[in-house]
Amino acid sequence: MDNTKVLIVGTGAIGSFYGGKLDCAGAQVSTLCRSDYNHIKKSGISVKSVMGDFHFMPYEVINKIEDYSSIPDYILVTTKVLPGIDIQKIIEPKVGKNTAIVLIQNGIDIEKPVREAFPNNEIISGLAFICVSRTSLGEIYHQDYGRLIIGNYPNGLSPKVKYLQSLFIKSEVDCTVDDNIVNSRWKKMIWNAPFNPISVIGGGVDTKTILENSEAKNLVINVMKEVLEIANKSGYNLPETLIQKNIEDTLNMKPYKTSMLLDYENNRPLEVEVILGNAVKIARDLDLSVPNLKALYSLLLLLDKNNI
Repeated sequence: MDNTKVLIVGTGAIGSFYGGKLDCAGAQVSTLCRSDYNHIKKSGISVKSVMGDFHFMPYEVINKIEDYSSIPDYILVTTKVLPGIDIQKIIEPKVGKNTAIVLIQNGIDIEKPVREAFPNNEIISGLAFICVSRTSLGEIYHQDYGRLIIGNYPNGLSPKVKYLQSLFIKSEVDCTVDDNIVNSRWKKMIWNAPFNPISVIGGGVDTKTILENSEAKNLVINVMKEVLEIANKSGYNLPETLIQKNIEDTLNMKPYKTSMLLDYENNRPLEVEVILGNAVKIARDLDLSVPNLKALYSLLLLLDKNNI
């Protein structure tokens, strides 16, 4: 076994899948669980995956972070980014001087609060390109993809980033590194900003249904154009070809219910601010007109408020 200690904070679909993969690579992986605590402590996590099914029994299963018996080399944060979740407060008891904090989460501008809370710790930002969901207690269904991109925030590539990459690659996860990870976050926003909200506002539709409707497809493209403009005005150089590539990639993948739609259907809070709100605020600061993003943002705020 590798002596690398990893603590997963947010043992839902993403945390369970990638935590399980790090366990497969030999790392000592522990999990902070809430609703699944009793089940996972007794039976572990089962993953049905297109890459091959596997079972993962965490080294330690805890429901309070203070109960973790060590200080981890990596804390992998895979929770939703929501106003009611104070990640800095949750992880603080187990952040040692050499602990790298890895944020595998959606959205833009998510790293700043963690950087402010832990100015002397290494922050690794991560993007997951994966279709995965939790089907029941301790049961994960990995439907498609699985690629990761990681890099230091705000930029750079440290030995800890490269070692984490090596662990993922060892477990057959396609993991690449990027020394300008914020640029990659904007690239992912090109997909997230239209598909997540439209899947909810459109009445519970999957990606295939969205793109088969010509008006919905035009809305997707217009939102993508607005995200591209914000990113480029912010100093990032994203080519317009990314729009067509995202459309083609989505048409080629299996029909998929977005993570936001799954949250909505299960009456969970939505990641409205980090997927739409932050982008709208940045556009406002840059004096950019983003009518499609603003409309989706306004409607999603209403739906989110009335769904909880």
